[in-house]
Amino acid sequence: MKKCEAVVKGGKEQGKGSSSSSVTLKSVSYGHCQKNHAAKSGGYALDGCREFMAGGEEGTRDALKCAACGCHRNFHRREVDEADQSS
Repeated sequence: MKKCEAVVKGGKEQGKGSSSSSVTLKSVSYGHCQKNHAAKSGGYALDGCREFMAGGEEGTRDALKCAACGCHRNFHRREVDEADQSS
């Protein structure tokens, strides 16, 4: 499953002279494919792809295409896990 991490830094909190800041770590992964392959005929059929696997190196066009089903990464369910760390 494709995973990415992002760091979001919060500013200093105001009030009572506190100078603590917080950092949020976000881990993003892409799950099963939700593309409806029978939409043209008015039906509903999924391909059964269970997870996104990048088809190429990071930074290339193929990195956004699933190696298993051939769909773009946007068709796969995005799952975000957040972890807060305060200092």
